[in-house]
Amino acid sequence: MRVAYLDCASGISGDMTLGALVDAGVDLGVIQAGIDSLGLPSCRLEAEEVKRKGFRATKVHVRHEPEHAHRHLHHITDMIDASRLTNAQKDLAKRIFTRLGEAEAHVHGTTIRKVHFHEVGAVDSIADIVGSAIGWDLLGVNRIVCSAIPTGHGTIEIAHGTTSIPAPATAELLKGVPLAASDIEFELTTPTGAAIAATVAVEFGHLPAMTIEQIGCGAGDKDLEKQGNILRLIVGEDQTSELADRIWSLETNLDDATGEIVGHCTERLLEAGALDVYTTAIQMKKNRPAIKLTVLCDQSQRSHLESILFKETTTIGIRRWESERSKLPRESAEVSTQWGNVAGKRISLPDGEIRFYPEYEDCRQLAAKNNLSVRQVQEAATQAFGQ
Repeated sequence: MRVAYLDCASGISGDMTLGALVDAGVDLGVIQAGIDSLGLPSCRLEAEEVKRKGFRATKVHVRHEPEHAHRHLHHITDMIDASRLTNAQKDLAKRIFTRLGEAEAHVHGTTIRKVHFHEVGAVDSIADIVGSAIGWDLLGVNRIVCSAIPTGHGTIEIAHGTTSIPAPATAELLKGVPLAASDIEFELTTPTGAAIAATVAVEFGHLPAMTIEQIGCGAGDKDLEKQGNILRLIVGEDQTSELADRIWSLETNLDDATGEIVGHCTERLLEAGALDVYTTAIQMKKNRPAIKLTVLCDQSQRSHLESILFKETTTIGIRRWESERSKLPRESAEVSTQWGNVAGKRISLPDGEIRFYPEYEDCRQLAAKNNLSVRQVQEAATQAFGQ
């Protein structure tokens, strides 16, 4: 399992993230092609090797024509939906922007639809966020861990005047995230960087056990006096046990939702990355038959999946808790039967026994094509694996 670690000793911003991804080996040309499909005015990415306090890093500059556009969240999501990005890249980019929109709406006392993006709606911020979403997808890691994040201190000038650091939206985005102390009078962490970290990281803490394969260093604009203004991205093979991990359970009771609504919501949750979704028949007050809808997910997906539950069902509350799970080691495998190939999973039990679980969809298609029962194809695939 590939794992990435964001070492935010000098904070995190959108351009630092993009620079670190490119420095770690992500193809800037592929990112540029994705940015081109957004329809932004003459937006060009340029990578430059720079020094920050004596350490080399990659600085990605966003060059573009002057513009006077005023964008809301739906303008940006429409732009992303109309692009040539992959579905995974679109989803991550929209989740980052949605998290930003929710934070901005909260601090300004408005709705996410009405909130106006100032700095983060500009071309360079859009390029940073969408470019980072493309970069994370291309990097191909299974898990992202982030260090505690320093924000710096002092004041900055934003569209709404002078404000203290961290900026209101940055502070809102970093709720629940461990912060690191810093005596540097500078905005180390921007709203864009905070939104990226809060969206992609599944946990915050120290460098996980790994075998390092790549290291990328992304430079910030300012050359700090006391330390290198660098975001370090460390990528490698996870050395922790793959037999256990932590997941979240989301749960809600529904006594006024139709079966069609529950079915549609289940499909949306699975498409959005839920590990599993299932229902349980229950009895609620006044002897009403009802459904308990349960969702299993990673921490990184929790907020997004909760928003789907609120949008697609009648629920007004969701219970959630984190739990550990044990997993059996598994790997993809394929067997050949007299009717065709069947993909499946090769499972290793603790006592050393090996089992093969054929994929249902492969078995169903072969069964339909050859006028067989699904059970016949499953048994043949299992037997073929044993041989």
